[in-house]
Amino acid sequence: MRIETDLKLGFTDVMIRPKRSTLSSRSLVSLEREFIFLHSKQKWSGVPIMAANMDTVGTFEMATALAKHKLFTAIHKHYSLQKWKEFMQTANEKITDYIAVSSGIGSADSKKLAAIFSQHPELKFICLDVANGYSEHFVNFVKKTREQYPDKIIMAGNVVTGEMVEELLLAGADLIKVGIGPGSVCTTRVKTGVGYPQLSAIIECADAAHGLGGQIVSDGGCKIPGDVAKAFGGGADFVMLGGMFAGHTESGGKIIEINGEKFKQFYGMSSETAMNKHVGGIADYRASEGKTVEIPFRGAVENTVQDILGGLRSTCTYVGASRLKELTKRTTFIRVQEQHNEIFSK
Repeated sequence: MRIETDLKLGFTDVMIRPKRSTLSSRSLVSLEREFIFLHSKQKWSGVPIMAANMDTVGTFEMATALAKHKLFTAIHKHYSLQKWKEFMQTANEKITDYIAVSSGIGSADSKKLAAIFSQHPELKFICLDVANGYSEHFVNFVKKTREQYPDKIIMAGNVVTGEMVEELLLAGADLIKVGIGPGSVCTTRVKTGVGYPQLSAIIECADAAHGLGGQIVSDGGCKIPGDVAKAFGGGADFVMLGGMFAGHTESGGKIIEINGEKFKQFYGMSSETAMNKHVGGIADYRASEGKTVEIPFRGAVENTVQDILGGLRSTCTYVGASRLKELTKRTTFIRVQEQHNEIFSK
């Protein structure tokens, strides 16, 4: 046993210090980024915000709505081959730049992934997703997937430390998903005591990834547009959102009416709800590590997208960054005791 005493920070521990700016309007800020990925050598451009690969978020409907703004969706792994076929027949041909096929690391997952790519070779992104990216089995699965799909862009995670980012990049991943426990419907930290404050995880993992020519995706912990800005300021290349994209018309989850008001169900993918739905219940050797909540129905995701992008552009004007790429270079975080005045908060 050992104790690390250096400070680790989450989004609520800091604010971004404003700096002199020559930008006269938010409209002058470009939020698009361009990346060439480490192993696949494929080029991508767009707004690097992602909908999470949860079945209450990463839906085909969400992908269609977000792609209009060049935002990305990691499609959840529970769609059938037939559903994929139907979607690909109706989707705009450019949609392949803004969606990933998600997969676990079991043999059935591997077969399904192969079937989807056999049916739709034009798809470009793979999202290999496990709660704990530290296992040797996961590293080997990433290696095997890279051998199988040399020209596909592979996103893998989740991890929170630099050495594991490096190991997964060297194993063949292009993008590393960073985050253990920060999600709004994740209870890993409560059930296991394991986790890492998200901002510090981003800073440390981005440093490791960029040193090898890879990229990271900050996954979890964003509650408000300001948190998305802080994630980018800390060095994240992409920011993945679950709760912020949940509860919309395009989100998954059933609509529930309570006292005449509409709500949508949102749950973690390790929750009892998800496991009952997809794998017939919780295995006797594990516990649920997610919760189920009802979110007030928010309508079309379009308004939320504009709110997030507008906030991000505003952040850039406050620090004088004309492009999203410049934000991290112009970010100075200050430690704070409070974030905002909550006198009229509900």
